[in-house]
Amino acid sequence: MAEALLALCDVRVQHGSSTVLRLHFAVHVGEVVVVIGPNGAGKSTLLRVMGLLQRPSSGSVYFHGEQATAKNSLAMRRHMASVFQEPLLLDGTVYDNAALGLKLRGFRRDEIERELRPWLKRLGIDHLAERRARTLSGGEAQRTSLVRGLVLDPSLLLLDEPFAALDAPTRETLLLDLREILAETGITAVMVTHDLKEAAALGQRIGVLHRGELLQLGPQLEVFRRPVNEAAASIVGMETRIAAVAERTEGQITTMRFNGGSANVTGDFPAGAQVTLCIRPEDIRISRHGDGKSCAKSDVHIKTKIARIAPSIAEYRISLRADCGCLTALVSKPSFDGLSLREGDEALASFSPDAIHGI
Repeated sequence: MAEALLALCDVRVQHGSSTVLRLHFAVHVGEVVVVIGPNGAGKSTLLRVMGLLQRPSSGSVYFHGEQATAKNSLAMRRHMASVFQEPLLLDGTVYDNAALGLKLRGFRRDEIERELRPWLKRLGIDHLAERRARTLSGGEAQRTSLVRGLVLDPSLLLLDEPFAALDAPTRETLLLDLREILAETGITAVMVTHDLKEAAALGQRIGVLHRGELLQLGPQLEVFRRPVNEAAASIVGMETRIAAVAERTEGQITTMRFNGGSANVTGDFPAGAQVTLCIRPEDIRISRHGDGKSCAKSDVHIKTKIARIAPSIAEYRISLRADCGCLTALVSKPSFDGLSLREGDEALASFSPDAIHGI
């Protein structure tokens, strides 16, 4: 594993009698980590501590193996750059704003031009260099903010929900540009967000933050598919969670009994154990009762009633009620439209046993 660029060791942040952050966390050279969590989870506090902008109440922060102190924090911060949800631009030109960090570091005018111009071109705002910041769109302003950070060639780039205020097309384009830039440059980056799509697009490792604690940190597929507990499952979007009881185990397969059915789940659970079966919405298929043509024999089938149909551009989010509780499915519009089902209709929800994660 690459060396730890930045490490938070037993860090705790207190606001009065409340603990808003309590964790141990390390970021390795060259990786992109995305920390997800709901509002109030402590995401912005985490970035401030990582960026040495807020001292923890207890614990230590290490940068390149050296402990951060009041004396060396400023020197360490010179190797970091932050991009926030709001671009925080001065009332000057795009060029002046993007060059601000270089000016503060004492770069000469010719040096600034040499360093800055390629980044203005790379982020597609070279033609806006002489525009006043107040005339920019949200996407243009955020690109300016990114250039201001990237031109410093930071060892660590910290991103605090940088796309949250942008419209969907602008957000998607800028997200793809940033992913390419991080891959090309190898810059170590940490982003916090509540948006799962942003996390999936950028994160090599995903952290799940809840009430100031890091519930889980691991490879993207592992975190999204195998959450460690129900709180993590909720945050990573595993909306269907079914209460079940383990009956028997053969090898690494355990038969689970739930209200209205059963399922064979990978894992060794003791008989009688209370288990929550988690399924992602995109793994649940819907069909009419009696129509099992598209289902494998090993699939789990649950009789349901359609409670709500929420349309989006390419898919429907279907809320279902069953004896075992509530299920949520994401189904493509062509697939669902062909079923001619409405709210209140009975439907069969099916999914592969491989899609089930037991916790």
